Amino acid sequence: MIFKQGITREEIIDGVFILIHKPWGWSSFDVVNKIKQSIKFNFKQKKIKVGHAGTLDPMAEGLVVIGTGKMTKKLFDNQQADKEYVARIQLGETSSSYDSETTPVKSGETEAIMLSDIERALESFRGTIMQEPPLFSAKWVDGSRAYELARKGSDLKLDAVEVRINILEIVSFQNPELILRVNCSKGTYIRSLANDLGRSLGCGAWLSGLIRTKSGSYLLEDAIQIADFDSIMKTLGENFPQE
Repeated sequence: MIFKQGITREEIIDGVFILIHKPWGWSSFDVVNKIKQSIKFNFKQKKIKVGHAGTLDPMAEGLVVIGTGKMTKKLFDNQQADKEYVARIQLGETSSSYDSETTPVKSGETEAIMLSDIERALESFRGTIMQEPPLFSAKWVDGSRAYELARKGSDLKLDAVEVRINILEIVSFQNPELILRVNCSKGTYIRSLANDLGRSLGCGAWLSGLIRTKSGSYLLEDAIQIADFDSIMKTLGENFPQE
């Protein structure tokens, strides 16, 4: 069951999927925690299972599929599903985190780069490829998160993994900003794609913005804001008889 207008308190506690538009700066865990606390507080519920399908970086926004109750057991299927994004990429600069978490620095000239050059470079990233995850990631390395090592100045390289990029197309290009539509398999790092593309073009690049628009069969256009979810919980809680 999907969270929608007219849903009941009992249905939410029993188990639903909630499509949330995660704001920039929030982690996926932040979203889960907010949803859980809103349900517990407004429904006077001591315990409620809440989980998510597929981590979305704090420096990104867009669709996160949340599950409550018995539907948390069905999150795995969506977690394995393909995802779709709109990625904004800045050419001519690089960032050690591949995004805005670290300060970008000038790395190359972009004036001579043409749309045809980008189209040609993108060809090598379509289909099944080997991709090296960014060190600024939640990957586990010898008992520590990779981003913890990165923040300490480590230059460790993570092992490349196989990912699949189904759709990789240019939405717009206004030099030095490139916007791409990307449909890809679970585990694909769009940050790494931006960095690798910059290397291929010889000018460097970093991911300046990312929106997840699709997760499996679920669409961002059907998602609600966290504040709107909280407002609905308050209304349902007020209408529920209190002891």
